Amino acid sequence: MATITGIHAVNNAPLAIAFERNIQIVDGLITAPEGLHFIAPGWIDLQVNGFAGVDYNSPSTPQEEIARSIEVLFSTGVTRFFPTVITGPPDDMAGALRNLSEARERLPHGRAMEGFHVEGPHISPEDGPRGAHPAEWVRPPDYDEYRRWQEAARGAVRIVTLSPEWPEAPGYIEKLVADGVVAAIGHTKATAEQIEAAVKAGATMSTHLGNGSHAVLPRFPNYIWDQLADDRLAAGFIVDGIHLPAAFVKVAVRAKGPERSILVTDAVAPACSAPGPYRIGGVEVELHPGNRVTLRGTNQLAGSALRMDRGVENLVRLAGVSFAAAVTMATRNPARVARIPGRQRGLEAGERADLIEFDYDREANRIEILRTWLDGELVYRRSAEG
Repeated sequence: MATITGIHAVNNAPLAIAFERNIQIVDGLITAPEGLHFIAPGWIDLQVNGFAGVDYNSPSTPQEEIARSIEVLFSTGVTRFFPTVITGPPDDMAGALRNLSEARERLPHGRAMEGFHVEGPHISPEDGPRGAHPAEWVRPPDYDEYRRWQEAARGAVRIVTLSPEWPEAPGYIEKLVADGVVAAIGHTKATAEQIEAAVKAGATMSTHLGNGSHAVLPRFPNYIWDQLADDRLAAGFIVDGIHLPAAFVKVAVRAKGPERSILVTDAVAPACSAPGPYRIGGVEVELHPGNRVTLRGTNQLAGSALRMDRGVENLVRLAGVSFAAAVTMATRNPARVARIPGRQRGLEAGERADLIEFDYDREANRIEILRTWLDGELVYRRSAEG
């Protein structure tokens, strides 16, 4: 059994944690030794299209490259994530899920892929809300296609993002929810009535709210306000300082409350990589200096180069939330919304020993990940050279 001591990142109390695969004992310390680091559950990212130069949307991405990207994710504090497959040809989407599923089962740390998120192809075909998804492959909800995804993913598709504007959407959502899948609203131009129907059918989440939308909307009503106002929907936010202005992040988190707000990266292959050209499935993108990812040759955003540790910092800076709230938005909230077992109660006995130890400079608002554990296994240690 291993033991670590540190400062609880949410309640700021000194504590000792004994763990194997799961947390066994959590004890408060009467006297805190000097030099304690912060401890938190590992970050959970519900939307990762690729990382460290590795594209999760290609059916031919080598297993060893997926393994390498997971190791880089550990260095940012992520312990569980949802590889995300976007709109594309049916065979390519199923092939990408099959490839990821094999990696999940075969790689030593493949279990860090908690499940898979399919974003599209049942989204709005209209310019603006469609975002960077290729128009030629947008199509209406099809439960038979969903079953093919699950067959390819060996039952591990856990989140599906779609637009409620399709007439088939409510019935499709009911079937997803009955199958234990989280139905998320995104890339939509849906009316208030269509959003209400989706929520009544079982949708519980908004995917990267504020993005994947028209550049200009009516003051009211509009589909962003409708989702912000609905307390039955949790919402993911890409807090990279590029996708959303600070004023929107602050107002949106206030509207949802810290308990219904989730930090996501929507990271694509260029994340944690050098500027230059990359691909997301069949889509050509480019990473520019300053971490802006666009469709190649345009100014249209195409995912992000955000990493979760920087996202937590950005929540404090842009949303004005406490550090404790930002940590919760990266840990317990996504675990609860995505129904991840053993990750919903935080640093408590019985939970999975997915842990991170880190320094946090409050004045500089800077996190430095020191060690990461997955199921009690030490999977990352910061080198002495930094």
